Amino acid sequence: MSVRKLKPITPGQRFRVVNGYDAITTDKPEKSLLAPKKRSGGRNSQGKMTMRYLGGGHKKRYRVIDFKRDKQGVPGTVASIEYDPNRTAFIALLNYQDGEKRYVIAQNGLQVGQNLVSGTSGIATEIGNAMPLSQIPLGTVVSCVELRPGQGAVMARSAGAFAQLMAREGKYATIKLPSGETRMVLAECLATIGAVSNSDHQLMVSGKAGRKRWLGRRPRTRPVVMNPVDHPMGGGEGRASGGHPRSRKGLPAKGFRTRSKTKSSNKYIVERRKK
Repeated sequence: MSVRKLKPITPGQRFRVVNGYDAITTDKPEKSLLAPKKRSGGRNSQGKMTMRYLGGGHKKRYRVIDFKRDKQGVPGTVASIEYDPNRTAFIALLNYQDGEKRYVIAQNGLQVGQNLVSGTSGIATEIGNAMPLSQIPLGTVVSCVELRPGQGAVMARSAGAFAQLMAREGKYATIKLPSGETRMVLAECLATIGAVSNSDHQLMVSGKAGRKRWLGRRPRTRPVVMNPVDHPMGGGEGRASGGHPRSRKGLPAKGFRTRSKTKSSNKYIVERRKK
């Protein structure tokens, strides 16, 4: 994977850094795995704006992704690595031996023609294979981790993300998450070997405001320039600093911990993420 810095032939291209898309093998998605995607523009059923700064953007079709990897013991061949407009990671199209096709999140280093398989026992620890945490060697880099058995992958799914299997004790496995948090997860939960693809995504630079509009983001108003009626950091003569950083509802930002101390899942967290 690589990035390209464009020549500054226009103001919008002067600082733009784009993805080289070296890993992408086709630009035509599998039609049977496409679904329509309705856009709300941040409005609810009454037409009232409930989420600010959303709307517009290019039309997208949803790619149906197999997060559960529940087709066990049946090998699937990687037919293509594709771009997905709905996520930062690339996706891989698998052609299974029984004729079924499915999309999965692509891992770094996945190649066309490679065979992937998921299962509970006898599966090789190779990139792209999915298996329970109880079967994975300690220290292995994993991604697309389940939080509850059979739920489907919910953790470490974005571009370049990965978790690391640290220990196992009883029916729990201890994993270090991308946020830096170390927590216990049931060892029956599935995880995929390898880090998620498109790790260069963090190096992208939009270059101009218009590109955010293509992605469906509208211009955001800074709290400091609002009036006091609109935000706690608004108001003041001239360029006021805005006081202590806080949200629109008055909750302190930048370091203030909002996680409930009575949350039932606190007992599974071995080490909190760093500030």
